[in-house]
Amino acid sequence: MKEKVILAYSGGLDTTALIPWLKETFDYEVICCCVNCGQGAELDGLDKRAAMSGASKLYIEDIVDEFCDEYIVPCVQAGAVYEHKYLLGTSMARPAIAKRLVEIARKEGATAICHGATGKGNDQIRFELGIKAFAPDLKIIAAWRSDKWTLDSRESEIEYCKQHGIDLPFSADSSYSRDRNLWHISHEGLELEDPAQAPNYDDMLVLSVTPEKAPDKETEITMTFEAGVPKTLNGKAMKVSEIITELNKLGGENGIGIIDIVENRVVGMKSRGVYETPGGTILMEAHEQLEELILDRETLETKKKLGSQLAQVVYEGKWFTPLREAIQAFVESTQKYVTGEVKFTLYKGN
Repeated sequence: MKEKVILAYSGGLDTTALIPWLKETFDYEVICCCVNCGQGAELDGLDKRAAMSGASKLYIEDIVDEFCDEYIVPCVQAGAVYEHKYLLGTSMARPAIAKRLVEIARKEGATAICHGATGKGNDQIRFELGIKAFAPDLKIIAAWRSDKWTLDSRESEIEYCKQHGIDLPFSADSSYSRDRNLWHISHEGLELEDPAQAPNYDDMLVLSVTPEKAPDKETEITMTFEAGVPKTLNGKAMKVSEIITELNKLGGENGIGIIDIVENRVVGMKSRGVYETPGGTILMEAHEQLEELILDRETLETKKKLGSQLAQVVYEGKWFTPLREAIQAFVESTQKYVTGEVKFTLYKGN
């Protein structure tokens, strides 16, 4: 019987090419696992694509509510923002995905987990620290760091797929490198590689419009919180995931939460990205406004320091650590009285 590998599968070109590569290189039975953190239409047709590419099985695991309640809410309560701007959209999702990959690996009796993160980015670290926290015995295959992986371009990956009978409508044209979940969507590449060039927002934006193109009218919003957790939006009780979904719509329409940042990656490189976080930006601001009425000066000062430290911990993929747990415990102790109503107005990016 062949050994099994769990492939962190998105349905994109990289992870599709990995299916025949894992079978050919290691003689694995490949089981794909796509973890739904709110990617939306990106999940459409994945079952057919995975089967066509040679996977024996596909899991689509919905963890949207878990992602919101157990990862997003603690970061909102802490005011965790990396390098003044980044609201940790990808950073929060990766440990949640890694945890579910391990659960599927245990269920299937797999001996390895494979991810398609590059050797230059943060995600390789986040995935691998998360996997090792729960399953230090499992082998991790990082294809882009393997000397057996020789596919170094979109063209070579497309040709490799065709050679293995996988003829899918992937384009060889360069495009933005994107990551999407319920909290945000990120964009890297193309003109963003040159810090002298402005982002081409007309071609880039997915969730939002620019403030200049937002309606010339105000949108009024009312939210309530209980112990730092959002509970209602405009008088309607909702789950956190539902509140973020609606805030994404309202914020996107009003040009809220678009940032252009050059950040310091864990691996020592600088990387420029544009992030759309319309709902998250509103939620963070609403929570902060309520908290200002409640916390005393010394507690607020300490919390800001620890919130910044939590952002660093999460950005570096260290979610499953005693330090994250300790910071979160402090933050939760400050949220006891963060209960009340917040009213605010959206207008052209503000």
